[in-house]
Amino acid sequence: MNQPFPPPLLPYQRVGQATGLLTKQGFSSTIFEEMSLLNNQHGAINLGQGFPDTDGPSELFDAAISAMHAGSNQYAPISGHPQLRAAIAEHQRRFYHQHVDSETQVLVTAGASEALSASITALINPGDEVIIFEPYYDIYPAAVALAGGNIKTVPLMPPTFEPNVEQLEAAFSERTALVIVNDPHNPTGAVFSSEVKKRIVALACQFDAVMIQDAVYEHLVFEDSFEPLFALPGAAERTLFVSAISKTHSLTGWRVGWVVGSADLIAPIKLVKGYYSHSAAAPLQVGAAAGLNLSDSFYASLVRQYAAQRDILLDGLQGVGLKLMQPAGTFFIAADAGELIADKGLQDAEELARILPEQAGVTIVPMSAFVTAEFAPHMQNWIRFAFCKKPEILQEAVERFQSWSLR
Repeated sequence: MNQPFPPPLLPYQRVGQATGLLTKQGFSSTIFEEMSLLNNQHGAINLGQGFPDTDGPSELFDAAISAMHAGSNQYAPISGHPQLRAAIAEHQRRFYHQHVDSETQVLVTAGASEALSASITALINPGDEVIIFEPYYDIYPAAVALAGGNIKTVPLMPPTFEPNVEQLEAAFSERTALVIVNDPHNPTGAVFSSEVKKRIVALACQFDAVMIQDAVYEHLVFEDSFEPLFALPGAAERTLFVSAISKTHSLTGWRVGWVVGSADLIAPIKLVKGYYSHSAAAPLQVGAAAGLNLSDSFYASLVRQYAAQRDILLDGLQGVGLKLMQPAGTFFIAADAGELIADKGLQDAEELARILPEQAGVTIVPMSAFVTAEFAPHMQNWIRFAFCKKPEILQEAVERFQSWSLR
């Protein structure tokens, strides 16, 4: 007798299954909501969630306010405000020598999250496979699950957090539809080498897969210059480039992002995006355009600022039982807390993260929240710090952490 097919998973079940956030880790919703709640309960310093504690450049505010007074307060076009689309196209030419048509190859979204979600929904069919690198930003598996796809993960092992070539090659198959490359990488702070990127491109070409580069930290690279995937041979027509003003311009609450790619790829994403949000806030798009057009000195000073803030944590958290990985990009530091966990008689980084807000007055996140159950044992002692805070706040966090570690 034929057995009936099992009922399809509901959306929230698929998300839980894909992300692991509703499994043994004990986290509901997202790790950021969980840890922010603990942070607020205990009045701790939040080095867990990656949002800056300073506002962005005043030029963006002035432009947005002027747009409001000029009547730009109704729906923007689904593709985005023409002024912002032109600024995005100019940004790509200015920094990467990429020439794109702002009418057909640029799509403005309600943050990079919508750019990612709409792209995944538009470009995969149920049962398609999507390759992601773990640890991963938690929206990736959730968005894939909601679109009915399946994730294939490639582990990023410390200390380099670069993929093993054999494991990378093994992840690809005839069912591979998308590859999501978060570079610079959250949560590890790694920047993939040119060799690794070239291999990813070669495999995507071989298996006819589309690549999505989540590049929201594109202007936060501390050593070498940033290399986008689309600039590599064979990549341009199959690469989507996602970014936003959230990180570069310290305006996570504005929710203005974008995706750039070939017209053939942008068209179906635009269709999906139109049903998601229709459009990001019109006057804020004008403000974002002003931000993209800021001088080179703004972008250079941004890197210097974050390098100095990074060093406050790297220098200040020596000798407290942490092995800190110096990030090549982003505003995150990954650290092996195994020695500290053992000294305190704790089980793992999740337990450490839960007690720190109350006992030390500092909030971090465990890296196990960003991996599959299979990879979790490799990350059980790893934590992530965000250094996108004022120097005096970071110094206070260091002093609190030092004091607690010596008890």
